[in-house]
Amino acid sequence: MKPFTDEDVEFYIQSKVERRNYLVSKAVEEVQTIIQELTAEISYKATRFQAISNSGIHNENFKDQPALLAKWSAMLRGKRPFHPSIQVLAPSQFLITVPLRGLTGYRECQLRHWRYYTVQGAKLLSSVRDPEELHQWLEVEQFSKSLQQWHETDVNIEGDLVPAKVLIVFRELVEKSIISCNLSSKVTLLESFSSVVRVAVETSEFQVEVELVPAVEIPTCWPEKARWPRCLKRWPSQEKVQCIKSLGFDLLARSNYHWQLCFSRAEHMLMEGLDEDGGCRMKCFRVMRQMKEDVWCAGNKPVITAYHLQTVLFWTCEKYPRTKDWRCFPEAFLRLVQKLHKCVSQHFLKHYFVKNTNLLKYANTSDLDLVASKISVFLENPVFCLD
Repeated sequence: MKPFTDEDVEFYIQSKVERRNYLVSKAVEEVQTIIQELTAEISYKATRFQAISNSGIHNENFKDQPALLAKWSAMLRGKRPFHPSIQVLAPSQFLITVPLRGLTGYRECQLRHWRYYTVQGAKLLSSVRDPEELHQWLEVEQFSKSLQQWHETDVNIEGDLVPAKVLIVFRELVEKSIISCNLSSKVTLLESFSSVVRVAVETSEFQVEVELVPAVEIPTCWPEKARWPRCLKRWPSQEKVQCIKSLGFDLLARSNYHWQLCFSRAEHMLMEGLDEDGGCRMKCFRVMRQMKEDVWCAGNKPVITAYHLQTVLFWTCEKYPRTKDWRCFPEAFLRLVQKLHKCVSQHFLKHYFVKNTNLLKYANTSDLDLVASKISVFLENPVFCLD
C-alpha cells in the first residue's frame, strides 16, 4: 500500500476542506442571524423562551455568577469563531438550542418514583418506562427558583416538566413568529411525525434543515451520570478537566417524557487547544470529516454526523495521549479512520461522557454497513477523492 504524500494532503485540504469550511461558516452566520430574529420574537411573545446569543451566555445561572461568566468569556477570547447554540451535524443539517428562562438553582433528584400518565395528561395503568442513560426526568421542584409559568398545565404534569408539552408550546410560537417577523420567504416550518421542531432555512448558497431544541442550561453542576474522567487517563489534562466540568451541561427537549443530557460547552472546550503540543489532531479530524461528507456518508441526513466523528476523535485522543502519537499525519489519520471503521462496523459508538450510551443504537444498520464498506475500501487503498 503506497501512503499518500504530504502534497496530496495539502492539495486536498486547499481544494476541498477549506472550501467546505468557508461555505459552512457562511451558512452558520446567515442561519444564526435569521434564528436570532425568530427567537427574539418568540421571547417577546413568551418570556419562558430566550433568544439565542452569540456569546454562549444566555441563562440567569451564568449571569448570577460573574466568576463563571468571566471564565467562559476569557476561554473564548481570541479563539476560533464559536456559536454555542449551533451544532453543525452536516453542511445542510444544524441543531440549534433555544435556552429556557426562569429555571435556576438546579439540583439532582435523589428519589425515584413511577409516572402513570400520558403526555396528554391521561392516567395510565402501568408506569412510563424509565429514561435511558443519556436521559432523565425533570421536576420543577429541582430548581430553587422557577417562574410560575413552569407550573402551568401546558408544560407541567404532576410536577414534571414534560418535553413533549414544551415542544407543542414552542412549535406554536415558532409558527406564529415566522409570520409576525415576515420570515416566510426564508423559514418554513417542516412537518414532523414526532414533537420535534424542524425548520428549513434558505441561505445564499443552499437550504439548511434546522432542528430547534428548547434547552435548560445548567452551568452550576456536573451530572452524576457522566462519570468522567475515567481513572488513570492522561488526556485531557487535570487542569482542563476541572475547567470543563465547571461549565456544567444542558438538558434538551427532544423526546416525549425525558430530557436529553447535552455537553456542548464541554465538547467545545475539548476541541479548543487540541494541538497546543504541535500535533495534527484537528487536521486529521477535518480531513476525515471531509471524506465522510464527500465519499463515505454523503447526503442531507447522513447516518454518521460530524458529532459522531468528534466523539471518535475524543476516544482516540484519550487512547493515544502522547504528543508523538500525533506527529505523523498519515499514521495518525489512518488510526483515526480505523477507529471510525470499527465503530461503524460494530454499530457501536460510546458517548464520550456517558459511556453506557451507544450513539448508534437507533441508526439504520443497513446504512451503517454501507458506510463501513466504503471506509474499508479506503483503508485498503487510501486515496483522497478530488472529483
